[in-house]
Amino acid sequence: MSRFFEKFWFDTKWYHYFLIILLLPISILWTIFMIVRRFLAIRENFEIPIISIGNLQVGGTGKTPFIIELASNFKNVYVVSRGYGRKSIGLVQVSKNGKLLSNVETSGDEAFLIATTIKNSNVVVSEDRQLGIEFAKTQGAGIIFLDDGFNQVNIEKFEILLQPSCVTNYFPIPSGPFRELYLYEKKANLVAKEDIDFKRVVTFENLTSSMILVTAIANPTRLDKFLPNGVVKKYYFDDHSYFNEEKLKQLLTENSATSLLVTEKDAVKMSDFKLPISKMRLKLEIKQNIIDRVDKFIKGYEK
Repeated sequence: MSRFFEKFWFDTKWYHYFLIILLLPISILWTIFMIVRRFLAIRENFEIPIISIGNLQVGGTGKTPFIIELASNFKNVYVVSRGYGRKSIGLVQVSKNGKLLSNVETSGDEAFLIATTIKNSNVVVSEDRQLGIEFAKTQGAGIIFLDDGFNQVNIEKFEILLQPSCVTNYFPIPSGPFRELYLYEKKANLVAKEDIDFKRVVTFENLTSSMILVTAIANPTRLDKFLPNGVVKKYYFDDHSYFNEEKLKQLLTENSATSLLVTEKDAVKMSDFKLPISKMRLKLEIKQNIIDRVDKFIKGYEK
């Protein structure tokens, strides 16, 4: 997703409305397509409890840390993800019982972060999410968490939608960031609202006096309110981009910086770099009633 679109999707100003209106015909066609797609979908029951963590908007709403925090409350869990940004195709098992079976390039940054953070993790990536679910079942999965699963309309699942705290543009793609109409929120079993049902808690590791923020996440300006003192420059790369060590070394030199400030999602792609790194650790605090709702669904599931 280009930074150009992110600007008027997530920080909409009055002067953006000319472009928003200009793109509306495409947004209408997109919306019709998505409505028909959902209407014609036949949901498959995989006879296993599946919890989908999704959002209506493109871009980051905290799905990865939400999955990490929520899935950590349960046992015999498999996480099935598409593996955005990976350099592989097909089905890849990223981890099994906490043992890594892949690297960040073949699994994707988000899936790799999940695999390295959840204790005894079981993570699978596949463009075909149904294939990923079937594979997880053959491996003995008892519960499946489906990453970014709301638009997987042909899978029977418990839908959790994450709602960001601030939305400035409610238009569908490309006039706005919404994949589907906002009213489709009603199709979710549970809507988790940021700052009400879950909160972001940011901690830091190895802070230095002069840092440059380097990140390849969607809507990176959402980090601004968490940034510590000492950030002298910000560099935004496209979501899921990989980094070049020499380029980063050059940026450090150009800015006379003492370290790179990166998110955990970025850090997993820099593990082999011999560079000074300061890390932002994002953890979510999820209200107990959300966990209880999921637990109730799992316990009440009938095969």
